[in-house]
Amino acid sequence: MPKTRVKATPEPEGGTRDLALTAYSQLKELIKEGALPPGSRVTEADLSSRLGMSRTPVREAIYRLEGEGLLTHEPRRGLTVTLLDHQMILELYTMREVLEGTAARLAAQHASDTEIEALAEFVETEAQILSRGELTARINSRIHALIYLAAHNRHLMRTLDSLTVLSLLPTTLGNKERAEEAHQQHKAILNAIRSRDPDAAELATREHIRSARKHRLKNYMLDVDRRD
Repeated sequence: MPKTRVKATPEPEGGTRDLALTAYSQLKELIKEGALPPGSRVTEADLSSRLGMSRTPVREAIYRLEGEGLLTHEPRRGLTVTLLDHQMILELYTMREVLEGTAARLAAQHASDTEIEALAEFVETEAQILSRGELTARINSRIHALIYLAAHNRHLMRTLDSLTVLSLLPTTLGNKERAEEAHQQHKAILNAIRSRDPDAAELATREHIRSARKHRLKNYMLDVDRRD
């Protein structure tokens, strides 16, 4: 795969700190887009070249991405883009179920009418694009992000943001049957939040995440079989 290069970034007025933030944002986007695929080896020099930056801000960005689990040091290979295994997926989805269930519960209690209206619009848009793969995945991300915001709890938001390593996994929503199932689950979550029913919102969200975990693990095993 040809290397994706980012246009050289001039040093911002804020100096190295701002440049490190820019490097972090750009590298994270390259990982999420698949330009730096899971399992691929990277070096500080290579990443500096891609971004057109010196090594100092890139090094700081690498430390941050390692802290988020997006980059990993492997024995004899060095720095790689994290390749999630079966156990890591189970652990991540266990945390998702707890955290997102809590977010939905809080959203049912604290979401503004405007936030609920926006959530309803996203769910309605989703119904129109169920067979459009990556576009469906983007709307799905917005639905979940809005529920996080509607919880109105900054500490919960920070904890949910720490699960960005999940972005390394390809979407399961390219399968129309799975996309339809997820849409129906989103509708159930929306209805519970709209009804201001915290118990129902948490239950519907936990069921949604358990369903997502089942499909994720199924896809993971199919990928393992293909590699073997």
